[in-house]
Amino acid sequence: MQINERLFDFIQASPTPFQAVDTISRMLKEKGFRAINEADEWDLERGGSYYVTRNGSSIIAFTLPHDDDYSFNIVASHCDSPTFKLKENPIFAHSGYAVLNTEGYGGMIMSTWMDRPLSIAGRVIVRNGEDYSWKLVNVDRDLLIIPSLAIHMDREVNKGKAYDPHVDTLPILALEGEEFDLLQIIADAADVRKDYIIGHDLFLYNRQRGVEFGAFKEFIASPKLDDLQCVFASLDGFMNADNAAACPVLAVFDNEEVGSSTQQGAASTFLHDTLRRIVSCLGGDESDYVRRIANSFMISADNAHALHPNKAEAYADQTNRPKLNGGIVIKYNANAKYTSDGLSRAVFKGLVVDLSLNFQTFANRSDLPGGSTLGNISNTKVSLATVDVGLPQLAMHSSYETAGAQDTEDFAKICRQFYSTKFMRNDEGGFRLDKAARAHRPGNGGARNISKRSSRFTK
Repeated sequence: MQINERLFDFIQASPTPFQAVDTISRMLKEKGFRAINEADEWDLERGGSYYVTRNGSSIIAFTLPHDDDYSFNIVASHCDSPTFKLKENPIFAHSGYAVLNTEGYGGMIMSTWMDRPLSIAGRVIVRNGEDYSWKLVNVDRDLLIIPSLAIHMDREVNKGKAYDPHVDTLPILALEGEEFDLLQIIADAADVRKDYIIGHDLFLYNRQRGVEFGAFKEFIASPKLDDLQCVFASLDGFMNADNAAACPVLAVFDNEEVGSSTQQGAASTFLHDTLRRIVSCLGGDESDYVRRIANSFMISADNAHALHPNKAEAYADQTNRPKLNGGIVIKYNANAKYTSDGLSRAVFKGLVVDLSLNFQTFANRSDLPGGSTLGNISNTKVSLATVDVGLPQLAMHSSYETAGAQDTEDFAKICRQFYSTKFMRNDEGGFRLDKAARAHRPGNGGARNISKRSSRFTK
C-alpha cells in the first residue's frame, strides 16, 4: 500500500524528534506553509498557512480562516519513542571493547534492542563565538550493537530476564585500543567542526526499515509506530484537507514518553501560546479566545493496544478488544486517564461512520491501572472537548512494532474530514458540525463497528 511506503520513508527520515520536526517542516514548506518564530512579532494573513517550532522537537502548524466565526480543529500526537540517550562522556573501555554509556529514555521493552543494527542521531549544540545553535546529526550507517548473553552462560534466560540498563544494554562501538574518535564521527555526520561542538542530545535508533508482511500483506512492522504512525497520518490529512471556516491545527509534541512536562511537551504552554497569538493576530481579545476554544475540538492521537494473539488475557477487557485493521480505536477510562467522554466519543464516531469506516473501543482491565496520554495533559493548559484515539498495534514500546496495513490510510481520511469541518456549540452545549466536503458514502451506509465487519483481506 503506497501510504505505508510513504510512512516508512517518513520514519526512516525521523530517527529522533529533531529529525521528525525537520522532516515535517520540509513537507509543510513544500505545501506553501511559512515558518514563523516564537521570538518574533507575528504578522499573519487570513487564509495563510504557517508553522512554528519549539526546541526543534515540537511543531504546531495551522491555516488561518477567512471568517471571524471559527473553531480550532486540533489533532495532537507525539514524535518521541522509547530509546537510549547518550550520557556525557559516553565512551569507556570495558572487557576489551569500547562501549557507549547510555541511559534509558521512556519505558521500553529492553530485550527488543538486543542483537540488531543501531546507530546514533539527534542534534549537537554548536558554539561559534557568542552564538549558540544546533545542527542535526544522523550517523547513517550500522554503527553499534547491544549483544545479548549466550544461552550457554544464562540457562534461565527463557524463563524471564531482568535487564540492568546500567550493565546489560550498553552497545559496543569498537575494540578497546582501536584508533577512533566518536566526536569526530558525529561532527562529520553533522558537517560541523569538532571543536565547535559544546553539547548534544543524541539517541540510539533502530536501523531496520519498515515492512509490509502477512499472507496478504495485511500487517506492517516498523520502528516508532508509536507514535509516528499517528503523526504521519494526521499530517497527511492536514495537508490534504479542504478549506473550511475553521482553523485547522496540527500539533506534534516531544517528550510524551517521559511525562510531557518540558517546555516542548504537551504539558507546556506551546499550544496555549500559539492559539492565543492566532486569536490576537485575527483581531480578537480574551473573550474571543474563550469563545473560540469553547467551539473547538481536539483529537488526541496516540497508538492503542491491539488484542495480542498469544496473550489475550494479559491486558484485554472482556468486551473492548481492538484488532489490527479493525478500525480506529476510541479509548475509554472511568478515571479520566483518557479525556474521551460521551459527547466527544459520539462526535468522533459520527465522523468515522460518515466516511463508511470502522471504529473500535479500548478499555483497560478493571484491575490494571492505565497510563495517560496527550489529551488530558494538554487540557491542563488548553481546556476543550477532546477524544483520545489511536491506531491498534502490537508490541508497543518494542524497538520494532506491528500494526495493521489499512489503519494508516483510514486515519488519514478521518483527519482530512475532521480538518474540513467547522465545529459550533449548539444551545444545549453539544456540537453542530458543518462539513466543507462530505466524502461519498456507499448505499449500504458503511460498517459501524468491527463486530459487523468482515476482513478487508479475505478473498
